[in-house]
Amino acid sequence: MSELPAEMAEMTLQRSSRDQGAVHDRLEEWLAGVLPAGAEPVVTLHAGVDSNGMSSETVVLDLTHTVDGERVTEELIARVAPAPEDLPVFQEYRLGDQYDAMRLASELTDVPVPTVRWMEPTGEVLGTPFFLMDRIAGVVPPDVLPYTFGDNWLFDASPEEQARLQRASIEVLARLHAIPDAATTFAFLDPAEAGYDGATPLARNIAKTRAWYDYAVNAPEGSPRSPLVERGLAWLEANLPDESADPVLVWGDARIGNAMYDDFRPVAVLDWEMATLGTREMDLAWMVFAHRVFQEIATMLGLPGMPDFLDEDAARATYAEISGVEVGDLTWHQLHAAVLWACVFMRTSARQVHFGEIERPEDPESVFHHRPLFERLLEEVGA
Repeated sequence: MSELPAEMAEMTLQRSSRDQGAVHDRLEEWLAGVLPAGAEPVVTLHAGVDSNGMSSETVVLDLTHTVDGERVTEELIARVAPAPEDLPVFQEYRLGDQYDAMRLASELTDVPVPTVRWMEPTGEVLGTPFFLMDRIAGVVPPDVLPYTFGDNWLFDASPEEQARLQRASIEVLARLHAIPDAATTFAFLDPAEAGYDGATPLARNIAKTRAWYDYAVNAPEGSPRSPLVERGLAWLEANLPDESADPVLVWGDARIGNAMYDDFRPVAVLDWEMATLGTREMDLAWMVFAHRVFQEIATMLGLPGMPDFLDEDAARATYAEISGVEVGDLTWHQLHAAVLWACVFMRTSARQVHFGEIERPEDPESVFHHRPLFERLLEEVGA
């Protein structure tokens, strides 16, 4: 078996230089002003969750306060936008959009989206905006090390249990996509609202991806340009799929690693930074592609992985059965996913360099853990 790349073996990524003592004190002071008089809030901070997710800061806390004369303790999560000096993954964090997307998805579906509580949009309390939401008990398929490597609850599950998780995860997408008149309800998620041009939602989304890549190479401490990403973007822009169907709410980062499970069914759908208006294929392709990346890494290291899990044909058939809608070809969308994953790796590696966790790579594409898969997709479409 090949050795695990050092940057993956040591993948406890630093996300923030924020002082945790100050976070505690300012949260407690802010909640005293948000909650009813006499609530007397007491905040207890816990260690964050480092196994999955690379973009936002996550603060795990308990809030004890007085409700109707009794002291109650609630388990909460604070989602905090990163500070500019900590090299954010995304070029912009529209945290209010994430808050509203989660709130509406929870209200309009039975998808288990955690209840969002309070939003602080100004950044005056913690230095950047944040919101609080309920903390849910459950387990997450690990990213570090990837669940395809073995020795974790999903890999060790029976084929029937794995199939249950796969179906239930795809059902989440179908339910989100079934929200009627998404173009109106979620108009704030249209990339046009952030200034991205294009005649269709996909055109505007690819314009947003182009801008993200430009940010990744032009931002302070940015990465060198990537020929692979530029080939991918050029092909995607020249081969936009037909969009005859109405746009839907797109979760965006629709990975099983962004959900919590109990008995192999989702109990919390998390991480809405990439939520947008778009096509059904965007979410389904992303879920399939995310597994392909982890399977690719396992295979490269001589591990068996989970080759029969989240197979594209099976995922398409399950989605059609649940939703009653046959999705189109996923080729364009999987290549788009490959480009987006590359942008993520460019930004997270730049952050690792910034915090002294790795040396600045001479080859900017050496940090693309999905590089062989990316190259194959480009070859398949002739890009």
